[in-house]
Amino acid sequence: MIIIKTKEEIEKIARAGVIVAETHHRLREWIRPGVTTMELDRLVEEFQRGEGAIPAQKGYNGFPYAICASLDDEICHGFPSNTPLREGALLKVDMVVELDGYMADSAWSYAVGKASERVERLMRVTRECLYKGIEQAVPGARLGDIGHAIQTHAEANGYQVVRDFVGHGIGKEMHEDPKVLHYGQPGRGQRLQKGMVLTIEPMINEGAWHCKLDDNQWTARTVDGSLSAQYEHTIAITENGPVILTEQKP
Repeated sequence: MIIIKTKEEIEKIARAGVIVAETHHRLREWIRPGVTTMELDRLVEEFQRGEGAIPAQKGYNGFPYAICASLDDEICHGFPSNTPLREGALLKVDMVVELDGYMADSAWSYAVGKASERVERLMRVTRECLYKGIEQAVPGARLGDIGHAIQTHAEANGYQVVRDFVGHGIGKEMHEDPKVLHYGQPGRGQRLQKGMVLTIEPMINEGAWHCKLDDNQWTARTVDGSLSAQYEHTIAITENGPVILTEQKP
């Protein structure tokens, strides 16, 4: 069941979104060669709890950390580790914040130190995919319009869209209806309405779109060892178009 949010509920999700965005802003400074993702996990949790918020991923279905930290060929749900980050790595950090009973969700890709042209291009195109999908999130459009815009841009640049993981509604619960596919046909799927709050979170692979799970049964990685990038925002659909609730500072 899709839960249409009131203006007041969207404002509460937006307040959680401010903390998510500020966390990502701080990660820009924290992420550097030699730092461990376990250190990042600790810094993120300390900051968010200091703001009166809860890192909602921690404990969700048994997930043990405040962030998902996915490196290079890891697509999503990576476990933080004590291995120092290396120069040129591609790190994706995903997090959900709960504040006063409402949640916001955002993932971002980061180059560790100086990135190669290969990494920079994948990150740029994936970020463009996110915003092209967001542009389609207007009342009266359909979910397929979002997925089609993302898939078209990714494939035009020689990349593939991961199909095993999707965006979703969000509010009092981390995962609500509807599912937001990042591929598909225009004019198909659920019609979008004012008051929907969704995550759009394309995961774009350099090689094949298929994935496999690590032994921890959480971390997904590319089947061919190719790089993967991800960007995600929580958005509200309004009569004036999409409003990003997790937008970061410049």
